[in-house]
Amino acid sequence: MADAEVQECPLPNGRSLTIVYVITLIDSERLNEAVLEPLSTIGSEREDTNGQEPGSWVRSVSVTLSPFTLQSEANGRLMQGSVLIYDGETGIWRSCKLENPLGRAIESSETETILLGPKDSFSEQIDENMTLIRRRLPVMKLKAEKFLVGTLSRTTVVLMYLEGITNPDLVNVAKAKLSKIDYDMFLDSSHVAAFMEDHNASLFPQFMQSDRPDSCVNSLNMGKLVILVDNTPFALIAPITFFNLFQSPEDYINRWIVASSLRCLRYFSYFLSFTLIPLYVALCTYHYQMIPLQILYVLLESRSRLPLSPFWEAMAMLMTLEIIKEASLRMPSKTSQTLGVIGGIVIGQASVEAGFASKVLIVLAGISAIASFLSPNYVLSKSSLIVHMTFLMLASWLGVPGMVLGMVALLAHLNGLTSLNRPYLAPVAPFLGKDWIDLFIRGPLKAMRQRPSYLLPLYKWRYSQRRKPS
Repeated sequence: MADAEVQECPLPNGRSLTIVYVITLIDSERLNEAVLEPLSTIGSEREDTNGQEPGSWVRSVSVTLSPFTLQSEANGRLMQGSVLIYDGETGIWRSCKLENPLGRAIESSETETILLGPKDSFSEQIDENMTLIRRRLPVMKLKAEKFLVGTLSRTTVVLMYLEGITNPDLVNVAKAKLSKIDYDMFLDSSHVAAFMEDHNASLFPQFMQSDRPDSCVNSLNMGKLVILVDNTPFALIAPITFFNLFQSPEDYINRWIVASSLRCLRYFSYFLSFTLIPLYVALCTYHYQMIPLQILYVLLESRSRLPLSPFWEAMAMLMTLEIIKEASLRMPSKTSQTLGVIGGIVIGQASVEAGFASKVLIVLAGISAIASFLSPNYVLSKSSLIVHMTFLMLASWLGVPGMVLGMVALLAHLNGLTSLNRPYLAPVAPFLGKDWIDLFIRGPLKAMRQRPSYLLPLYKWRYSQRRKPS
């Protein structure tokens, strides 16, 4: 290894210590201050075979040393940022952890932005992320269990839950899934989720990723699990339902009437994002008699000289919109906004003037694209493209009945999903009326007396004066 260092440190009594470390993984300043400088200033007092007398070198260093004997353990400690020290006279290997604290400062979340509420977010350091959670939940009931995944990456994964609130069955299921993971490399929390999800072939995520500590703490309080993965700022929250994907952290900060109206707007916008253009295609292809006469005149005038059918016209516009959106994401932030605005305006206007798209479709495509961004969950908003294309093909094939067929199939698929063995459409299916107070609306906090029933929490009441159920 080019970055491995082996250093001989002489002691005043003629002995020497062998120090081994990887320079790119340790903090060199701490090594000098805590190990090398104290060793260079110790006296020449005699040591016993264990090297534990008050004047020995072991007591001179200002870090905790832990002995070990196995070579495999030495390799693991070395690659995790530890310094290995070998005493040739006693034949004992010791190590001290002096890992390089690489990381960035705590910043505001860029994926879950809010105007009010906490502004801190997770970083790539798992210890800092645990600290951010424990500061908000300073209780002994908050348990954290550590796992190592990845035969090559040796990534640290921490499972957190509230003992006495979270159902033990959820904890056991998560532990079993984490223990069975057999893969070599994990670079992101989504990789861990891929091995823990109940349905890998589904478009819809069964784990929610969040980089906000307050969202994770709120989920822990409900009785859910939080999984932290080292070297990624996004924690995993499970189990979740389809409706959790439409909930924003700001819902619990705004006034409950305002939060409820915004949440209903998100549901409507998501439904609109994949049904608006298919409905236009279905009406123009099969059900033009259902269009009011005034609107029909506008459509006839707009489509009178178009060479493409409504389906291919809509498909071309949707693909163009997705290309612009993906290009905006990949470009630098200072040019992405300009690219999106100018690209949309120029291409839309040019398509109308060239006779490849109608003015009505351009308006509907713009509304559909904007509506797709209202979902707080990025994975859900990206998966809506495939749902949109499927509904578009069904509308072109069967018209409105095809869209109804697609909606039935979508609901059936969602009803068959689970998240850590919990129903994905709860509390709608199965019907749990008490949980509806935080479903389509966000009820007043005073009225939200119980934790979600579908999680089967051990302690369902949110008030401390309530008694535990027998």
